[in-house]
Amino acid sequence: MTRPTARVLAMLELLQTGRRRTVADLAAALEVDERTVRRYAEHLADLGIPVESQRGRYGGYRLAPGHKLPPLMLTDDEAVAVVLGLTLAERSGVATTGRVATASALAKVTRVLPRALSARLESLLSTAQFTAPVRTAVPAGTDTLLGLAAAAQARRTVAIAYTSWDGRESRRELDVYGVVLHSGRWYVTGLDHGRGDVRTFRLDRIASVEQAGGSYDVPDDFDAGAQVVAGIGAVRWSHEVAVVLRTTVAEAREQLPPSVGRVSEHADGVLLEARVERLDGMARLLAGLGWDFDVVTPDALRDEVAALADRLRAAAARGAART
Repeated sequence: MTRPTARVLAMLELLQTGRRRTVADLAAALEVDERTVRRYAEHLADLGIPVESQRGRYGGYRLAPGHKLPPLMLTDDEAVAVVLGLTLAERSGVATTGRVATASALAKVTRVLPRALSARLESLLSTAQFTAPVRTAVPAGTDTLLGLAAAAQARRTVAIAYTSWDGRESRRELDVYGVVLHSGRWYVTGLDHGRGDVRTFRLDRIASVEQAGGSYDVPDDFDAGAQVVAGIGAVRWSHEVAVVLRTTVAEAREQLPPSVGRVSEHADGVLLEARVERLDGMARLLAGLGWDFDVVTPDALRDEVAALADRLRAAAARGAART
């Protein structure tokens, strides 16, 4: 689509608000001069779109009252942005209700596109490769996500029906400080009135969101993303691990995200304290860091490190035997 045509469509989008737009206003929005705006208006009229003009110092344009335009008109650039955005949202786990809604939206968009553009986009989607793997998402309800986001914006306290990891149901009054997508899951973080502390909750475990009344202020230095990541790191796991890493705190924090665990200064380097579900996975993580380390606790982690070392030595020996 040529640049002038794209701007004509952009002008049509501006006029769809229903109110009169001055020539100067349209010129500024479209980054053209006023003479060009008048030419665009004539072009729209030639296409059968009823653009009404008002002359005079404060004259401008508007669409005739009652005129209905097609529900979706996209330039080539806009269509590519929408289609790729939906595709990447599906792959990254951003979708709120699984992949059905995303696939349905993608089908609707492509259905109203011009045939030539639709064919080109289909070629792109069928041939493009993505290096990032498809993330298995844990979808959150659309009403839940939108309700919490609205509460965060309006600073209105809500009541949520929540089910904890062990199946316990509870009603929480929450000042919503932020909504965060992390590793394919949606989380909400904020002040839990019942606990008197900032807590983090998974949206897929929230059954309902209701207005509870009351307003609040979010602390100026609050970082919702950092709070969620730190909260995930504090969740109960099967094993508590303490390891001394032979490196500096700066290097450790560069290599290890906060969700892995807490790092602090130690006389022999850096103390990593973490909670993990599988010790064999922790052994592989430690081996891949490239630093010397000492396992403080638990003893079972030392056994996993030793077992991993045996497997690596055996693999090296097999490779040497083939050369």
